[in-house]
Amino acid sequence: MSAAVTTTSSAPPLRPTGGVRPGLRQALVVALAVVSGATDAIGLLALGGAFTSVMTGNLVILGVSASSADGALAIASGGAILAFCAGCALGARLAGLPRPDDAVWPRPVTVGLAVEFVLLAGYAVGWWVTGAEPGPVVTQVLLFAMAAALGVQSSTVQRFGISGMSTTYLTGTLTTVVMRIVAGRAREVRSSVEIIVGLVAGAAAGAGLLLVAPLTAPIVQLAVLGGVVVAAVVVGRRR
Repeated sequence: MSAAVTTTSSAPPLRPTGGVRPGLRQALVVALAVVSGATDAIGLLALGGAFTSVMTGNLVILGVSASSADGALAIASGGAILAFCAGCALGARLAGLPRPDDAVWPRPVTVGLAVEFVLLAGYAVGWWVTGAEPGPVVTQVLLFAMAAALGVQSSTVQRFGISGMSTTYLTGTLTTVVMRIVAGRAREVRSSVEIIVGLVAGAAAGAGLLLVAPLTAPIVQLAVLGGVVVAAVVVGRRR
């Protein structure tokens, strides 16, 4: 969690070539933060005690596992880090870098998020097949699939070309919010606060489903991410 979210873009002005507008993009980005929160909560509570997007936390957990000689924790945290990095590389290949002629929501972003959906769907199938009680090996596989999925999401979102925009690592975002409020610039933090709230809401939803109906835990991830992809496809086709 180390990047800050700002509302200004370092890329050239966007052409109004796509159907998705900035307001809708913000709503969809907040939805992606919901997916991140739910996925991290499920990974932490039910799949080995590691994060799926908070790699700073996983690095700390990896260090703790080395000191405590906890092999299972080391595999979970270390494997999640590697899977996340692989997902980031895949997302970067799929989405690419911002371009001057990009629409508000470039098509490669939707492609990257569709691949993320496939990864999360694979985890969901494994979760359901095992009756929400995967064994040690399957637990690690499901954790790594989710970490790879959020890695794809993390790098895919960078295609927007908005400096500091993130839907996964938000410590810097929170820092920026506090600094701007103290500086009397509270009006500038709305989008950042929305993303933070989305992350917390997603974590609460994921954890809540694990407590009351474990088999349904993947539904919030699939439903929200699927909704984002469908909205991007449908609205993006309008001119």
